[in-house]
Amino acid sequence: MNGISPQLQNQITQFQQIQQQLQNVTTQKIQMQAQQKELERTVEELGKAKGDVFRNVGVLLIKVDDKAALKEEFEDSLETLGIRIRGLEKQEKDLRERYGVLQGAISQAMGTAVPAAPAPARKAPAKNRSADDE
Repeated sequence: MNGISPQLQNQITQFQQIQQQLQNVTTQKIQMQAQQKELERTVEELGKAKGDVFRNVGVLLIKVDDKAALKEEFEDSLETLGIRIRGLEKQEKDLRERYGVLQGAISQAMGTAVPAAPAPARKAPAKNRSADDE
């Protein structure tokens, strides 16, 4: 990074760290959403289940005596997952905002500023000439 100011080097380092954090948070969120969907499906199937229900404990299947208590436990887990996912979504949003701000600052400092939104195309001013003048 020769020829780059220490401030810009610091911003680039922060940018890379935020990029990594954003990637980690997004991965965690996706994994938890998958767990949430599986747990929702489990609760749904538990509600439909007739007869004996078994729970996986390590390599063993244990018969569940109280389906209602198991369903409540799963629903509590779902609620906890939902809270964690919302926390990750907030963290992801904050990181994306910081990422955008740093990206803009770095681009501007390097002279390659990218506008936030494309500017509307301007039409050239009409000349007051008729086709006969040409």
